Amino acid sequence: MAMRVDYHLFESAAGFVALGWTERGVVSLRLPAASMREAERALLRHCPGARRTDPPPHVGRVVDAILRYFAGERIDFADVPVDLGAQEPFFDRVYARVRRLGWGETTTYGAVAKELGVGPEFARDVGQAMARNPVPLIVPCHRVTGAGGKIGGFSAPGGSDSKAHMLALEGVKVVPPPTPRKDDAQAGFDF
Repeated sequence: MAMRVDYHLFESAAGFVALGWTERGVVSLRLPAASMREAERALLRHCPGARRTDPPPHVGRVVDAILRYFAGERIDFADVPVDLGAQEPFFDRVYARVRRLGWGETTTYGAVAKELGVGPEFARDVGQAMARNPVPLIVPCHRVTGAGGKIGGFSAPGGSDSKAHMLALEGVKVVPPPTPRKDDAQAGFDF
């Protein structure tokens, strides 16, 4: 039997956010979008059948922390309970490693792969885990960048620009993403 998912929509300094949770923890976080409708659609694609409601106090504290984060306050989400559901075992390991990254601390896709005891060819798999991360910010995938200080991809609204903004909030300087060439079909994969 599937666990019920509740969700809440709210506006942050960066745009509209959708947060979903189960009794076990946060199950979905849709980073700031231009409209409430866009944020809600993104959450419901990930959590069909979720029910919109006011958050209970423990989830309200997560909402408050997200608001403070996007207002520029140094926030640590390490203690926020998450419910990631069934994941590929490698993705679970990636999420656990990335979750330990602190404010303003970055690493690369390749470095995460190496820390997990696999070869550099797994950097793309780390990137895939980041792209499928159901709770960005709480599992801070924005802190994982491409090699050589390049920003790398980001699947949230605004793409790499949003990632750069979040890193800038944390005082991290990044190399701006290159302008893709028409003949460069893989320009978005900057591992």
